[in-house]
Amino acid sequence: MNIGEAARASGLSAKMIRHYEQVGLLAEPHRSASGYRQYGPADLHTLRFIKRARDLGFSLDRIRKLVALWNDTGRKSGDVKALAAQYIQELNNDIQKLQSIRDQLEHLAGCCQGDTRPDCPILADLAGTFPHDPTHLKR
Repeated sequence: MNIGEAARASGLSAKMIRHYEQVGLLAEPHRSASGYRQYGPADLHTLRFIKRARDLGFSLDRIRKLVALWNDTGRKSGDVKALAAQYIQELNNDIQKLQSIRDQLEHLAGCCQGDTRPDCPILADLAGTFPHDPTHLKR
């Protein structure tokens, strides 16, 4: 199949397929006599693997490792699990950070009167002048 057909069948764009070839996630495809890329079932299977890994948020570097492990019939499943566990820990750290940011913003938004006065604890916090004691705002 050509790149357009491979794109439709894998759910990726032709541009992404070319990118994955360029960065080494997908082997250089066979070319027709006229130079067009030709993809077979194995290529399509790899493209779907890559798409699913991207959908789960794996980085290109991790996908490269996963593809290598997937193609290595002598792999240890523990190696795959360790890679996933490391990513899970990073996701947990990101989630905690985002929750902390959300909590801080919720607090600041709660301190803001949202009226016609110019006083704004959100801007004061960004400027480093908000005292973090909301009782001074109650009048």
